[in-house]
Amino acid sequence: MSESSWRFHRGDLVAQRCEVVRLLGGGRAYEAYEAFDVQMLATVVVKVLRPDVVGDSGALRGLRREVEMLGRLNHPIVVRGFHADTGGAQPYVALEYLPGPRLSTLLRKHGPLATEQLVALAVDLSSALHYLHACEVVHLDVKPSNIIMDAAPRLIDLSVARSTEAAAHLDHVVGTDRYMAPEQCDPPRSGVPGPASDVWGLGVTLYEAVCGSRPYGDQPATEALPARMPEAVDAALADPIMACLSADPGDRPTPGDLFIAFGAVREALPAPKVGFFRPRAR
Repeated sequence: MSESSWRFHRGDLVAQRCEVVRLLGGGRAYEAYEAFDVQMLATVVVKVLRPDVVGDSGALRGLRREVEMLGRLNHPIVVRGFHADTGGAQPYVALEYLPGPRLSTLLRKHGPLATEQLVALAVDLSSALHYLHACEVVHLDVKPSNIIMDAAPRLIDLSVARSTEAAAHLDHVVGTDRYMAPEQCDPPRSGVPGPASDVWGLGVTLYEAVCGSRPYGDQPATEALPARMPEAVDAALADPIMACLSADPGDRPTPGDLFIAFGAVREALPAPKVGFFRPRAR
């Protein structure tokens, strides 16, 4: 076993009651495995700290924070957590298994979303953020790779989420450069991260889903020119998305505002045509 991987194989036990199916991937501090939970008789994702960071207090703190956040939340658009052990030899959390692709993968392979898909996604994500903020939780990393496009989308990865109070006292960068709000870039000098920071991340995500590219490219928002939406995009979509990218957090809409705005766009869309199969006469 290498220091950075458990090298579990199919059938190995991870998290005591979960049999490994396959390695899904992971990050710097953890590996993610598809596994079968023999107690639940269900497929789950087991996120386990890598062996070389089990003793790292920062990595453990991040896992425990994620477990604590998952325990506070219960929303159809937010990934669910089932069980965890953050004090054992293999600290882990078992999560809902979502077979759909990430939004980032869909955009890379197929380009911008159709209007109907985009509006449905915007309504669902606005609902999820409204709920998180009502629970005094700030995600801090809303981006396409943290959205699974299943039958309904799911917002995943609460590993850097904070309570609203803790987010307001951040003194270091938390988030992903290309999706961070200006106030996240160098707190507290750059401002106070909070619920409006998630709205910024949603705005960048939806802009990318509309246009196929990010509003600021690879630059941090603090170093780029103000973003512009292509004129071909209908104002009913463009206006709320661009409002999310207001430099002043106080000028950004709330998720509740966005839910209403995008809901109105969805209501105005033409009803889908229903066809009926008619066998050809012989």
